[in-house]
Amino acid sequence: MKSCTTMPFFLGSLLILGSVPGYSQAESDNAPRGATVHVVITDMAVQDNNELPQLLKNDVKVKQGKTMYTVTQLIPARDQAAGLQLMILIDETLNTQAVGNNLTDLKEFVKAQPATTAIGIGYMANAGVNVVQQFTTDHEAAVNAIRLPRGGLSAMDSPYLSLISLVKGWPKQNIRREVLMITDGIDRLHGETPTASQLGPRFAARGTTGPTVYHSMPTISVDADSASETSQRYNVIVNSIYSPGVGRAARSSWDLELGLGGLAKIADETGGECYSLGTSNPVSFKPYLDRFQKNLNNQYYLVFLGEPKRKGNLQRIKIWTEKSNSEIAAPDNVWVPGLEDKDNDKNK
Repeated sequence: MKSCTTMPFFLGSLLILGSVPGYSQAESDNAPRGATVHVVITDMAVQDNNELPQLLKNDVKVKQGKTMYTVTQLIPARDQAAGLQLMILIDETLNTQAVGNNLTDLKEFVKAQPATTAIGIGYMANAGVNVVQQFTTDHEAAVNAIRLPRGGLSAMDSPYLSLISLVKGWPKQNIRREVLMITDGIDRLHGETPTASQLGPRFAARGTTGPTVYHSMPTISVDADSASETSQRYNVIVNSIYSPGVGRAARSSWDLELGLGGLAKIADETGGECYSLGTSNPVSFKPYLDRFQKNLNNQYYLVFLGEPKRKGNLQRIKIWTEKSNSEIAAPDNVWVPGLEDKDNDKNK
């Protein structure tokens, strides 16, 4: 039996796939002034039945507010630049009967990955991740690490806190970094903790202060925001496949919708995709995985010059193209190094 490692993990034995050729971290003396920003984007077809032409550097536009940024590099993530670290996260609260047969589709997907893809397998529980397989290009080893989830609850079940734990422990490298979460997205940790009413009458007698009225979680988990921001900060694309879980929350249409909404929010904001049939159990993961693979095959390393502040910060940006049939998926925010970061780099 494989031993489990609890987050934070990584990566003494990880095969380093190397930096992307031409994906320069340094700015030349003659380069336009600005902070160099690196991000991975995905070119998605507007209509799947039409051809998706390769993007060129001049095809991609980047804008922050009213300011257009200069794109300096656009490198297709293929051939020598095809390196990918893909972490597959499986929620321990999943319904084993619902997800069981679909794990076969997941194993076939892992087997079919190219040699340039390093895959890790982890299980989410107790606001962390048990990594049962470190990143490896031995895809048979990754397949053998995939098992049925426990189908039970732990003390702190939050896929969003688990994702944050993973991303913060992930050493930065100049290759693509992606997550595929298989979960119902329900924050059972905070969903079981009612929040105080902010508006209602609270039913107190006039002139007195009555007891506070509490309600179930009114919106998508606040930790979904934190997980999204953390993933964007460290340039990790998050994708998810919705699969039903267990327990009372998994029978609540309110909790189900909030869970799916949280997954869709993170995927959209990080440049990934959320795959689901609403809150129904998918018959097969294969159509989702085929779509996910198509996205992986149409990714690019984008480098542009942003406007730095004194300290590095996340900046809201818009990345788009007017190329026929192309629609770019990209993070809503990117990390722009600050002037102090540049000074520190020069002193190293």
